[in-house]
Amino acid sequence: MTEKHTIQRRVIVEELSLLKNHPTADELFQIVRLRLPKISLATVYRNLADLAAAGKIRKTELPGEKARFETKLEPHFHLCCVHCKAIEDLPLSREEIADFLKDKVTRRVQNFDLSFSGLCRSCHELRKLQNV
Repeated sequence: MTEKHTIQRRVIVEELSLLKNHPTADELFQIVRLRLPKISLATVYRNLADLAAAGKIRKTELPGEKARFETKLEPHFHLCCVHCKAIEDLPLSREEIADFLKDKVTRRVQNFDLSFSGLCRSCHELRKLQNV
């Protein structure tokens, strides 16, 4: 597959790389549209799918939620907020998880995919302020 270097693709990647909130395609479309008013939502979806398939961006899919995208490619984990649906990176390494599992699992773990759910920092702080 030959890589396309369109203006739309370049702007999509540039804007995505500036965001740390793991936006949906719809959210990213609203941002990209500020720079490229004539871009269509279908173009954003198509480019995100192509970029994810080529390994240029990371697509995170959680059950019952819209796919989210980011440019951070190295392995890492996410916390998915059960209140606001935000996704934030967790400072856990694959090695820390593997070390924890090695005492619990009889076979050597070669790969795993985990998602954590709970409250993001903002929702946690808000609940503390509200004494919930």
